[in-house]
Amino acid sequence: MAITGGPFLGLLGTVWGVMNTFAAMAAAGEANIMAIAPGVASALSTTVFGLIVAIPALFGYNYLSGKIKSITADMYIFADEFGFKVDEHYGEAS
Repeated sequence: MAITGGPFLGLLGTVWGVMNTFAAMAAAGEANIMAIAPGVASALSTTVFGLIVAIPALFGYNYLSGKIKSITADMYIFADEFGFKVDEHYGEAS
């Protein structure tokens, strides 16, 4: 959930912050870089925090998913080999 939700929460914060910056700029009636920069910078910080959550979570998820697939494959191989051994030892003699 953190992988998919983190960037979207960051994007939401960015859009919200940029909207607030433009609204404050329109209310003040001045459009210069000094009025825009602090609001946009704080708005973009939410994107950074969203990515800080999502990127490590993605790497962890992919690592654990690979491990689970490997263990599952080993389990199926073991179950097949065990079934053959049981059949050899206890199976009906032809």
